[in-house]
Amino acid sequence: MDRYPPIADHGLVGDLQTAALVSSQGVVDWFAAPRFDSPSVFAALLGHDRGGYFRFAPEDRSTVCKQLYYPDTAVLVTRFMSPEGVGEVFDFMPPDRMGTPSERHVLVRGVRAVRGTVRFALECRPRFDYGRATHELDLRDGTATFRAPGVTAHLQSTFPLQVDGRDAPDIRGAVTLNAGEVAAAVFTVDGPDGELPPPLTPDSVTEQLWETVDFWQRWVRGSRYHGRWPGMVNRSAITLKLLTYAPTGAPIAAATMGLPEQVGGERNWDYRYTWVRDGSLSVRALLDLGFTEEAAQFTRWLGDRLWSHEGVGGEPLQIMYRVDGDPELTEEILEHLEGYRGSYPVRAGNAAADQLQLDIYGEALYALAEGREIGMRAGYHGWKNLARTLDWLADSWDRPDEGVWETRGGRNDFTFSRVMSWVAFDRGLRLAAEFSRPADTVRWTAARDAILEQVMERGWNEKEQALVQYYGGDVLDASLLLIPRVGFLAPRTESWLSTLDAMERTLVSDSLVYRYDPEASPDGLRGSEGTFSLCTFLYVDALARAGRLRLARYAFEKMQTYANHVGLFAEEIGPSGEQLGNFPQAFTHLSLIMAATTLDDALDDALDRQRDY
Repeated sequence: MDRYPPIADHGLVGDLQTAALVSSQGVVDWFAAPRFDSPSVFAALLGHDRGGYFRFAPEDRSTVCKQLYYPDTAVLVTRFMSPEGVGEVFDFMPPDRMGTPSERHVLVRGVRAVRGTVRFALECRPRFDYGRATHELDLRDGTATFRAPGVTAHLQSTFPLQVDGRDAPDIRGAVTLNAGEVAAAVFTVDGPDGELPPPLTPDSVTEQLWETVDFWQRWVRGSRYHGRWPGMVNRSAITLKLLTYAPTGAPIAAATMGLPEQVGGERNWDYRYTWVRDGSLSVRALLDLGFTEEAAQFTRWLGDRLWSHEGVGGEPLQIMYRVDGDPELTEEILEHLEGYRGSYPVRAGNAAADQLQLDIYGEALYALAEGREIGMRAGYHGWKNLARTLDWLADSWDRPDEGVWETRGGRNDFTFSRVMSWVAFDRGLRLAAEFSRPADTVRWTAARDAILEQVMERGWNEKEQALVQYYGGDVLDASLLLIPRVGFLAPRTESWLSTLDAMERTLVSDSLVYRYDPEASPDGLRGSEGTFSLCTFLYVDALARAGRLRLARYAFEKMQTYANHVGLFAEEIGPSGEQLGNFPQAFTHLSLIMAATTLDDALDDALDRQRDY
């Protein structure tokens, strides 16, 4: 087993409350339970010796490995090929159908021989609480039970298991299969008092498998996307669904924590939380695909956050929350884990939750305004909360903040924060007029207009002929690629096209886009980073809106080649095309959907114009 396989060398399975990564070697090296943001059970991806893993694969490690998803599902199939035989491992988690938080989560791992004879080996080495907790093991009647403080896990199999006490009490097993024969192992995580799972049989595993396949394929059929890239768009939609906590409708930023933006660097964050920004932009992407219930559920979650008014320092909103809306995300360093390929420190929690990022109010209002398409109208008390938020923003929008990228180099007058504050007032005024709601429209209008004038005067750099990252600076920032989408500037106006040209000169490398240059704009952290995949898709979106369709389509097609073998994207792309950062990243996949739908519409319009001639 490779101590640290490439970040991209994984598929994702999940049950809509938590998720696991499975490498193409058949190793589960990341799994947290009972929620996405819970302590890990398997975390070898962050500490091979102390994190824990679950390997179920051919005993012969020299086989050729291939991995794919069963079509339009979250069922992962890993194939192993050798002259002696061909075997398959299928991994899945039965999805949450009740929408209520559960302590019990089931990871099903089935194997079969397709040709010849294959001997499969099993190693199950859980390490609870990020590898900090010890556990006891009881093996009886074919079930291994692991007990650690606050959690119990059961491993069942259709073949004999043995205790392996090399480091801690763990489990080994092996089974030889001839062509057509199957076996299975099921790992169930539960609370400390959870009941023993029902007996495992091949029929029960088969039934769960096809129920899971049917669930995902029915859900995908609900998409109304009929554009040019159905495979990539459907996979991105499934990934967004997998990264959404079903009981609340809150999407997390990524399934993992601690995966580096630069191998060996310190930019290693915990992304298993719900950012107001990411979730709000997902509303438009979900509506474009026709997934109205998912969009509606998040807008309700967002409304609850506005109601609770639990932001740091008296602000109405915090930039991120736990999936249940809890604002407490205390950051700690897990000193016993070496980090992915030595990328230390490994952080759990996220101290950026305490930052002031004023752009989130624009994204929140953008989501609520988009949600009106599906009848999401705030009642009287909900509207009063919204109006109170905009009244607060009218007093606060002109404050320096930490900015969209959560830099730790201090506050500044970030242009993007002002742009999105403009969006907040613009959408608030539209909603007040459309639904005849009481509002201080004179004050909101004055703030909206003042922001526009300020951005165009102080955010504009004459030398660069562009809007720049912060007032008085000369650094370009890819977050501003959202400007034409939100309507701050028309997509073909001279000032915007000039800004887009400047970004192409300084931030774009072979269609891949950097967020900004940290050397030119110090962010308080050591090291560098790769191109930001979200920004690349925003670039495609902006190009399409600007009418640069050939460049937009070529950039979009090239970006697809950086997806991993099963269509997933991490946060960034490194210098050699490797994926970096937490994986898979929801923001990247929602921006892929946004870019695809924008580009499809622009290409269709261009074809219609040609026909008119």
